[in-house]
Amino acid sequence: MTKPITVWLTPPGPNPWKVITILEELQVPYVIHSFKFDDVKKPPFIDINPNGRVPAIVDPNTNLLLWESGAIIQYLEEVYDTDNKLTYDSLNEKHLLNQYLHFQMSGQGPYFGQCGWFNALHSEKLPSAIDRYVKEDHRLLGVLNTVLEDKTWLVGDKCTFADLAFLPWNTRLDMALLTPPGEDPLAPYPNVQAWQKRMESRASWKKVLEVRSKLMDEQGLQPNGIPKGIKTFQEYEEHIASANEAKK
Repeated sequence: MTKPITVWLTPPGPNPWKVITILEELQVPYVIHSFKFDDVKKPPFIDINPNGRVPAIVDPNTNLLLWESGAIIQYLEEVYDTDNKLTYDSLNEKHLLNQYLHFQMSGQGPYFGQCGWFNALHSEKLPSAIDRYVKEDHRLLGVLNTVLEDKTWLVGDKCTFADLAFLPWNTRLDMALLTPPGEDPLAPYPNVQAWQKRMESRASWKKVLEVRSKLMDEQGLQPNGIPKGIKTFQEYEEHIASANEAKK
């Protein structure tokens, strides 16, 4: 009998939910060790991952402790996706899947993250940095829109781990770009928009949203990651500025 994998995570960030989505898709049992983002650089988590980034997993079935979401996804696929539900075993497709996973890890994740940081979280507004990362986000979306032309999925004829790796960050794009309420930041990229909606309709993602919402609520956070009681991004920026001033 498969023992549950422990997943260490802080609920607000997108990266852990890539891993949880894959676990849900493959129906691998897991338990979540949820903690606050403020503690990501402190013990006991720093003893799990010296880099102080989530997620990390501990798999009692193989006695493996592993961090970096891309590496975890590849591990889960190799060990637990024995029916190739989210992958292919043919040479070309295997490497194409890894190509897109690396694109997500080196492109989408870092650039969406930096855009969100400089747009909403950084204590000082730096127009040159904001301009750089906003443009990079749109460039990356343009690449995906081109790749997905006349295609349902990135590789082959089914949803794979490569597709799902992009899912959580795409759901946070409005926060990164500070998209006005009611607007879809993916609307200018119809292929990406349709692809995203296909992934969001999957049972695994609906379960992820339920789990994430519960963990966010436990930490006094709204589903969008903003503390309860704060209604707008402007209020959130003011809250962050006040907190940074108090630390000085």
